[in-house]
Amino acid sequence: MIDPKRYGVSFSLKQCRDLGIDQHDTLAWLIEQGWRRFRLMSYWNEHEKQPGKYDFSALDVQIAQIRKARGIITLCLGARQPRWPENHWPDWAWNAPKQERTEALLHYIEQVVNRYKNELCIVSYQLENEALFKLFGKRPEIDRSRLRTEFGLVKQLDPKRPVIMSVSDPWGIPLIGPIPDIVGFSYYAVLWNAPVHRYTTAGMSVIWHRARARLIRWLLHRPTYIHELQCEPWGPQPIWDMLTTEQDKSMNVEQIKQNIRAGQKTHLYPIDLWGGEWWYWRHKQGDDSIWEAVQHSLQEL
Repeated sequence: MIDPKRYGVSFSLKQCRDLGIDQHDTLAWLIEQGWRRFRLMSYWNEHEKQPGKYDFSALDVQIAQIRKARGIITLCLGARQPRWPENHWPDWAWNAPKQERTEALLHYIEQVVNRYKNELCIVSYQLENEALFKLFGKRPEIDRSRLRTEFGLVKQLDPKRPVIMSVSDPWGIPLIGPIPDIVGFSYYAVLWNAPVHRYTTAGMSVIWHRARARLIRWLLHRPTYIHELQCEPWGPQPIWDMLTTEQDKSMNVEQIKQNIRAGQKTHLYPIDLWGGEWWYWRHKQGDDSIWEAVQHSLQEL
């Protein structure tokens, strides 16, 4: 078992679908490899495709798989959740007037929290992934007032579980509010910079992340952790459209080792890794070098 107090992994049915791999097989494989801490998504446009008509069957199955394995879950809430297109509005909600869209979003969050708040394997929520980040994704809609209302609603519906929020860039500190119970950091190393048409490094050092964590603890008295550590490629095309040689330019065996080592040096645990679906996709292609690099790196410390 991979210690859930130290390491977790994100899981997205949309990423499985795009990679052409079975979501149930993928999650089962991750559990078989020893993962017991997961970040799951409650995509709005998957579960309420028509107003008031809910289908949570896919998420129910994911939670049941993890519960059976005695794992734990951070459940993402809201319209903005991990994986492209980042903002997962149903068309009917996006095309509605903003006030109606806001009311529909709050009602959806209420449905999700009330459905799953008695699941003991769910230990925390993550509300609106990188909520104030307007430079990436489709259909962005930044509304801090609505975000405060969402936060208050979740705390009212389920006051016992902590609510995580992730800062929107490598520099962010949530001073204005809402102030989450836990602050999550993203940690990326090499990525495709579309404006300049080349790969660049993120430029954030271990020292900076540790210093920012100390500042948040001092100012806000809140813990921090790495909710998204890059362990998959970020290139000029989606992963499934890139040759292996192109994938290797931003993520390869050595880069995985470097990224995990850097994450460990921050001491910001738990560390949730990003890329589990890709590891399984490469495994299905007969290449276990990626997963083996992850596995060996987690065993180093």
